Amino acid sequence: MVTLLRTSGLLLSLLVAVGGSSCTSLQERSNVPQQSTSVTSTAPSSSAPQDDLSAVVPVVRRVGSAVVQINTSRTVRESVEGFGLDEFRGNRVPRPEQVQRGTGSGFITTADGQVITNAHVVAGADTVTVVLKDGRNYPGRVVGSDSISDLAVVKIDATNLPTIPLGDSNALVPGQLAIAIGNPLGLSNTVTQGIISATERSVAEIGIPDKRVAFLQTDAAINPGNSGGPLLNAAGEVIGVNTAIIQGAQGIGFAIPINTVKTVSGQLATKGRVDYPYIGIQMAALTPQLRAAIDRSNLGFQITQDKGIIVLKVLPNTPAARAGMRAGDVIVSVNGTAIESVNQIQQQVDATGIGKPMQITVSRNGNAQQLAVRPEALPARPSSQG
Repeated sequence: MVTLLRTSGLLLSLLVAVGGSSCTSLQERSNVPQQSTSVTSTAPSSSAPQDDLSAVVPVVRRVGSAVVQINTSRTVRESVEGFGLDEFRGNRVPRPEQVQRGTGSGFITTADGQVITNAHVVAGADTVTVVLKDGRNYPGRVVGSDSISDLAVVKIDATNLPTIPLGDSNALVPGQLAIAIGNPLGLSNTVTQGIISATERSVAEIGIPDKRVAFLQTDAAINPGNSGGPLLNAAGEVIGVNTAIIQGAQGIGFAIPINTVKTVSGQLATKGRVDYPYIGIQMAALTPQLRAAIDRSNLGFQITQDKGIIVLKVLPNTPAARAGMRAGDVIVSVNGTAIESVNQIQQQVDATGIGKPMQITVSRNGNAQQLAVRPEALPARPSSQG
């Protein structure tokens, strides 16, 4: 189970989870040794190995003050047995209200108070409070939030604030140092270190298909409450936003690459939303097993190959439908690039942008077809589409 990392404190975790079994408890976590090393921002002792501290301590001292704690509260109504029947009969029975509190992380990117965090940290919040490392706290206003990327921009009214520089996630390779700063389980300004374990982890691989991100994987220890906090490189630059963990695993965490964050946060800051290009198809990687299943199902089309990306469905009134794409088409290339994975197609759609033509070559019943598709803005309530 993948868990998004918002928490309400040490004893009670408010976890936004997708599928799977129940979450690992704090007690169970405390009995399992962590793979990553935890480092504080205090001066190293004379006996501490300098090699372990030389990279991390300067980074924490330089940018740690720009990492913030984000506290939220939201009012929810508890369900009351029989309430629906009473309401149907015209008896308005007030339901008791409960205030839920949560804690996440974030980091300051501009001296006048722009803060980046996860969308699930502030989702549904009635109040947002941003707490700085020095104890100052400010009311926060959610400028924009995007559930597809799980990113949000919060603004506080302040000046001369510390900031963190943003790096380049496209330059990352597995094995590089990774430093996480955040507020896991409400423990403020916690620092852990590890490495970049992998890049370009697809949403299908980690089980959160409603997102549209190619994640970074890290073994730096992150836990509920780290959500929205920065993942840093050895230069003290943000390379990702810590977002999710796999429950029951050790040293498997995921972060949104900072290059994605730059694009999304820029749109959120200027217009409060993100426009995603889409073409309106459901697709899958073709395998001999899938081909056999399609043949048995008699879906009205024939497949003559065992590899490629097959279009399973073309949604009506979408760019793909208007371009003449059909279920059963096997996508061979996009804009002259040979296609080997579903991720490649999504990347090509994103790179093309809204309103610009994509040249797509498909194999239809063994014959090559050329299609010109113009991506449009993804509707507000999308289905799972490419």
